[in-house]
Amino acid sequence: MPRRGGDLLNSKMSEWERIFMQNLTVPPHSQRRRNIPQESTTFQCVLKYIEGAFIKQRVTEGCSDVEYQLRLSLFDVTYRHFFGKTWKSSRRPLHSVPRQPTRVVFNETIYFHTSLNHPSITAVVEVVAIAKKQDGISQDLSCGFGIIHLFNSKSEPTNLATKDRGLKLYHGTPRALLHPLFQDPVEKNKYMTVMENSHLQYTLRPHLPLETIFHLFPENLLMSGLQKIPGLLPARGDTSDCFLKPRLMKPVTCYLDKLSIHLYPSLEKFEEELLDLLNDDRLLKANSTPDGNTVAVQERRLRVGVHNGLCFVQAPQVAVLVPEVEVVRGRSASFLGKQGSGSRASRAGQALVLRSRIHLTEMVRHPAFAVFFQLEYVFCAPGGANGKALSATSLSKAAYMHSVRWAAWNPFLGSGSSEVAVPLRGGARHNPSQVLVYKTPPNSVSSEEVRQFESGTVQFHFSADSEEHLVTSTDTLSKDREDSEKPPTPSLSSASSPRMMVSSQGPGLSLSQLSAPAQRRGEPALRRSASPPRPAPRRTPPSGRTELPRGSGTGGITHLEADLSHGAAGPDAGDQLRELPFTPVQAPIAAVGVPAGSSSAVHTRASLARLHASGFPEILDCNEEPVEIMDPAEPVHFSPQLEEADVLQSNEIILQFLAFSRVPQNGLEVTWPKTVFFTFQFYRFPPVTTPRLQLVDMGKEKAARSAVSPRVLVQINKDGTVSSGSPGLQLKYMVDPAFLKPGEQRWFRSYLADHSLQIDIWDGDSLLLVGSAAVKLKHLLRQGRTAVRSHHELEVAATEYEQDVAVVGGDVLRHGAVRPVGVYVVVKGRLHLCLANVGHPCEERLPKRRALPPSRSRVVPSQDSASGFPGGSLFSSGAEAGRAAARAQRLADVDGELAALLCSRLREASAASQPGPCEAAAVRRRKVERMARVRQREAQEEDGGGRKLHVVGCREQRLQHSRDLQIIDAYRERIKAESISNMLRQAITTTHTVYAVLGTAEFFEFALKNPYNVQHTVTIEIDHPELSVILDTREWRHFKELTKTVTPVEEDMFHLHDDLRPQVYLRPKETVHIPFKYQTFSVDPTVMMQGPAGLSVGEDGAASSSPWKSGATLTKHIKVSFQVSGGKPIAILQVKVETQPHVVDQTFRFYHPELTFLKKAIRLPPWHTLPGAPAGMPGGEPEMYVRCSDPNVICETKHMGPGEPQDVFLKVAGGPSPQIKKFFVAIYTDAWLAAPIQIWQFYLHSLQRVDVSCVTGQLTRLSLVLRGTQAIRKVKAYTSHPHELKVDPDGVFVLPPNGVQDLYVGVRPQKAGSRFIYLNLVDVEYHQLVSSWLVCASCRQPLLSKAFEITLPAGGGKGSNKRITYTNPYPSRRLYFLHTNRPDLLQFKEDSFEIGGGEVYTIGLRFAPSHNTGEEEILIHINDREDKNEETFCVKVIYQ
Repeated sequence: MPRRGGDLLNSKMSEWERIFMQNLTVPPHSQRRRNIPQESTTFQCVLKYIEGAFIKQRVTEGCSDVEYQLRLSLFDVTYRHFFGKTWKSSRRPLHSVPRQPTRVVFNETIYFHTSLNHPSITAVVEVVAIAKKQDGISQDLSCGFGIIHLFNSKSEPTNLATKDRGLKLYHGTPRALLHPLFQDPVEKNKYMTVMENSHLQYTLRPHLPLETIFHLFPENLLMSGLQKIPGLLPARGDTSDCFLKPRLMKPVTCYLDKLSIHLYPSLEKFEEELLDLLNDDRLLKANSTPDGNTVAVQERRLRVGVHNGLCFVQAPQVAVLVPEVEVVRGRSASFLGKQGSGSRASRAGQALVLRSRIHLTEMVRHPAFAVFFQLEYVFCAPGGANGKALSATSLSKAAYMHSVRWAAWNPFLGSGSSEVAVPLRGGARHNPSQVLVYKTPPNSVSSEEVRQFESGTVQFHFSADSEEHLVTSTDTLSKDREDSEKPPTPSLSSASSPRMMVSSQGPGLSLSQLSAPAQRRGEPALRRSASPPRPAPRRTPPSGRTELPRGSGTGGITHLEADLSHGAAGPDAGDQLRELPFTPVQAPIAAVGVPAGSSSAVHTRASLARLHASGFPEILDCNEEPVEIMDPAEPVHFSPQLEEADVLQSNEIILQFLAFSRVPQNGLEVTWPKTVFFTFQFYRFPPVTTPRLQLVDMGKEKAARSAVSPRVLVQINKDGTVSSGSPGLQLKYMVDPAFLKPGEQRWFRSYLADHSLQIDIWDGDSLLLVGSAAVKLKHLLRQGRTAVRSHHELEVAATEYEQDVAVVGGDVLRHGAVRPVGVYVVVKGRLHLCLANVGHPCEERLPKRRALPPSRSRVVPSQDSASGFPGGSLFSSGAEAGRAAARAQRLADVDGELAALLCSRLREASAASQPGPCEAAAVRRRKVERMARVRQREAQEEDGGGRKLHVVGCREQRLQHSRDLQIIDAYRERIKAESISNMLRQAITTTHTVYAVLGTAEFFEFALKNPYNVQHTVTIEIDHPELSVILDTREWRHFKELTKTVTPVEEDMFHLHDDLRPQVYLRPKETVHIPFKYQTFSVDPTVMMQGPAGLSVGEDGAASSSPWKSGATLTKHIKVSFQVSGGKPIAILQVKVETQPHVVDQTFRFYHPELTFLKKAIRLPPWHTLPGAPAGMPGGEPEMYVRCSDPNVICETKHMGPGEPQDVFLKVAGGPSPQIKKFFVAIYTDAWLAAPIQIWQFYLHSLQRVDVSCVTGQLTRLSLVLRGTQAIRKVKAYTSHPHELKVDPDGVFVLPPNGVQDLYVGVRPQKAGSRFIYLNLVDVEYHQLVSSWLVCASCRQPLLSKAFEITLPAGGGKGSNKRITYTNPYPSRRLYFLHTNRPDLLQFKEDSFEIGGGEVYTIGLRFAPSHNTGEEEILIHINDREDKNEETFCVKVIYQ
């Protein structure tokens, strides 16, 4: 097979090596590199000329042919460190003009960029004279230097001016800056001497076009505009400066397949020698003798990237290599195929292979572009003297990496696919990664070509994008046609498809790279390409008419735990981590894992009889007759025609919460909550939180026989006593067609037929979630009957989290992540619920104004100006603008500002402004008037000039009236133009009402008419971002098909103005339809405090709010103006938006540590497995899109390919404990997000996290700090696992205000593993949550000292008594306590005993009978006085 490696080294690789070696740079100071890299700042520096008479006088003595050169270097003043690479200008002669200063002209431009934006970072310019002596030897003489400050004291670029600036020069050489006496600021140092009458003329300015080539041009490298950069096209026009307007060369996508690495003489011997040297080095450093432990290879990795001789074009990909022998074991040995002579020479299995493809998108057809390979080994140091295995916590300290080999290769692009073998390099030589590399084999007598391959080779199959066999030209053309027909996704996912993301990023990292030491990972920062890789053709299934079933049946949504250790690498990361494939598998959570509907009856008939005889309210139909009870197990046949033909169109939905029962948990004693309350949301009614209900035992004489008998729910009065009324809680919802918008009756029936109602049950005292239940609402369909009623016994299930013990090795997943947290559904109890639907005839006398507009037309006509001015008042409100006449009103009654200015109207205006005189105000006014008349009469009697006073008073009154008339006239003149303008604006204003629901797009068209006889370009201006004009024709056509609108569609009707406002061209008297879409995803982020609340119900117990006209309805006004040139409006559309409540399909509750990010994944099963999916659906599964109501929540979905499930990923920032964050997620199947098929409601409970490490059966104590609030509180601590967690104090205690108090906690787990326990601190007076903790208990199994095995009969009986002995191993007397993990199966004769030193005690055991056959392992824990475990016995009980 032909090889291309040898020819390459002799020709093209020399260009890459030449550029690489010529541009080696000195890195910045180590202290600078520790800082987080900032955004790089670009500079353009033009060095024009230097002038000064000293130059000629100093260097021309005894020299001829003197030329001058400028040298520019970057210098760190703080650390006195030169870095980067010194740039040298071309040599220029001296120009001397009579009677003018001596001058040397350069006019050279330098470009560079740096992220070290610190005032100490400067550029040092040195003037060098290159003189040739008489003997012909050249000599470089420093003539002086200057310092250019790049950043000011605020770390901002220096005030860059476009005009020239003069730089003063200092005597000496820049090497003087390295002297310790030259301290900052150097300009004020006494050793710095300024050259008189000498300066350098230069210009320093930013150069933003340089940002486009950051991936080709490394920072801190000074380059002239005349130098060539690999990857840049030559400059256009007369200029030869390629940096002025840089143009990138077109990238070519390359693929490397069947990659393998062969090491000399074999992989086994190479690694054996390498490990021996490393182990000897380890012993030498530790100054120890061989201890039997050796260094082991943990992982082999290969870095692959593209390098242009200056820098990496993009951060190298990291791939994990495996020995070929491991691949051969799992599949055919022909995995590698034919690899040529080098492959045949190596023995079978003696190679490192890569089982995936390398995808390089940044390759360019340039001789300086090379593919870079770097082979790294990850080693694991021994775990100590005892040779124990490493733990997960010590892994990061023990793993370290070394570079072994590297190679660089430039492909002949365009010459076809080929098999390539590239020799590897090693030893002490420069490489792009700037790391030390393992030595190469010693020189032999072999030829140069043979010695190259003795260092090893990397072999692979190379292909370019044009010859890629997976994407042919025909496929590309057909895919382009599909993309042109399929609408784009409106900002819902990343720019590239998941397939593109995986292939562009490479295989990814494993655990060893995540645990590598920081000093090893701190390699030179690698910059990513400024231009993203071209996305691969995206395969999308054809769109079909699909509908997600609305229901929460069995096999619904699956809950996944996201791996918190993975994240996207930053653009400037020193060792950029690659995202691993996320493939967790988890059990369903309680919200959807619990089957919706009634469970099989587990209670006795006697308990059920007592339950139904408790006196619950009777449900009557519209004829006052009892409603017949239906069996929920019977199938429900839904007929839409039968529902529409029903004369009883009003539905009274009744929910009765009857009783609740508990289920034993692993044989433990059933703990009953004293009170409970429920939370749920029915249809679009507001969410309901019921009052607390007390659990009351039914039959006092026989209730003790069954620990799981249901207990009746009874309402509690405000004073805390039990209500004497009917037991249970009854809620009513009136769903009348008059309250629903037109056509919504059909939606409501579909909601009942397809949805389930999820109910959360809470402990009313501890405020802990007991569990969730779901009931199907299809039993509420009456199907022509007067009323229906059904009783349901629902399983109340809770989600518990457990985690497998993480062991490095076997328990680590393939991609390096520890096994995810497990989710288990546990049935906690059963809820007895009654559902009923009573039909009523429609009431025609309902107010028509509360119904929605009857018209279903989506076309909004504009105001027709031809009909004439409608008339009305200039002061009419918007509601009265359409009236033809208006009642005359006084100006002082219309305008309050004018009334305040009128003197004669002060009294009347003040009286008119009052809503109505009350009795006290009238009495006071009469008294004031009587006192005024008395004083007037007294004044007339004292002075006979009463008539004169009266004349003066009349004159003043006339002056006041005259002044008021002048004010009124001026006021009318001032508002006349504005009032007429408002009236004319009302004449062209059209009002349209939109009833908006979260996530649903409301589409309508506005008929815009040009009233003029000339053409106009109309600009559409909208003052709210949620209302927009549909610009895409495909989106417009999609909404018209959904709404059955028959108006025409025009292609390219709009064009965007400079400020992105749409414009449309109108011919004279032409009418066009402007499509609008209103869609809101914003719901005020709700932050709640947990606790029960009262329910607003009427006297008859019915919920008083309606789904469309509730008191919480929000109304907003949006103005749309259609303006011609000059800003003159020709039409105004006033959109009135009434926000309506929405349906919640699923509810999820997550508990997470406070002030941390929650990362979750919600998985939907395959589309065809969902109940209610359309049969024979063409095109397979639709692609899904998600949007979140909270903009601070990151929500996205990834399409994993045909046949794969859909995942919805969430990232939420939690708040402080005990805060609860609420938000919604809308799920769509169409790219235009017309209407969501599902709306999920999320609750994030923030808790304080407490980590506890303990032993099974042993008590572990800890304390929690309680901080008081502003007021004194009576509180009590509650736990979700009272058998495993105890608190002290365990009763009610007082929490002082602003005080600190300790709460002591004791944890005694029943089994090994990791689990979560919830701890709440509740205010017992106001039933408010004060604090909440998430106790993460990690429990390990104790060491078993003895094991026993007994056989017992199954099926009941009296049980069995056994005895075992225990010997006190201590010489003194000790007290011991006994515990077991199965108290339901084993009881002790005595729970504690005390024996002397060395004595033997007999422990009496009582084994309870079991009704089932099988095996049980029971642990017996013997603890000391401090409750620490002394010994543990294991008894294996076999029930036969």
